[in-house]
Amino acid sequence: MSLLDIAPVVPVVVIDDLETAVPMARALVAGGLPVIEVTLRTAPALKAVKRIAAEVPEAVIGTGTVRTVGDVLASVDAGAKFLVSPGSTPALVNAMQASGLPFLPGVATASEVMALAERGLTEMKFFPAEAAGGLPYLKSLAGPLPGVRFCPTGGIKLATAPDYLALPNVGCVGGTWLTPADALATGDYARIEKLAAEAAALRQAS
Repeated sequence: MSLLDIAPVVPVVVIDDLETAVPMARALVAGGLPVIEVTLRTAPALKAVKRIAAEVPEAVIGTGTVRTVGDVLASVDAGAKFLVSPGSTPALVNAMQASGLPFLPGVATASEVMALAERGLTEMKFFPAEAAGGLPYLKSLAGPLPGVRFCPTGGIKLATAPDYLALPNVGCVGGTWLTPADALATGDYARIEKLAAEAAALRQAS
């Protein structure tokens, strides 16, 4: 199954405290969102991926903000099941392809989409979604580039996610609202599970 079809929303999470990783992942899975993207923006990120992979096997854990070949190799070593990049370069795409993992290369323009499509890639991250044109832009890409599907990420909220999910070229959306920093800081995993359940229900609503 494609990454884009597992759940309507992929939580995009930032791990500042390693001890929050496993209970956070369990809360997201319990709420119905098994695909989890841990961004490589903090020191504990890779350790968090390794711990979630080992202790929450029902989670499909991956890494985001993958920018270099080194990030790809470190993600594979940590047990990541998929890779997501904010943009695309030939070297990075080569490394992600060589990893053997599913991956979503980042795009923001029609030319970037076409360059990846020439390589046979049909699933991409559209980032930063709202800043790069949002719904109107994705709608305009559907006609000339009908074979490509996206996971738009960046500025999307629970209220706007259904509009994105209704587009034929959108499989899922990435969201940062599922794991609020204050909920992680206070250990309010019940709140995270509730937010996940609301997001998981969007598949039925869309």
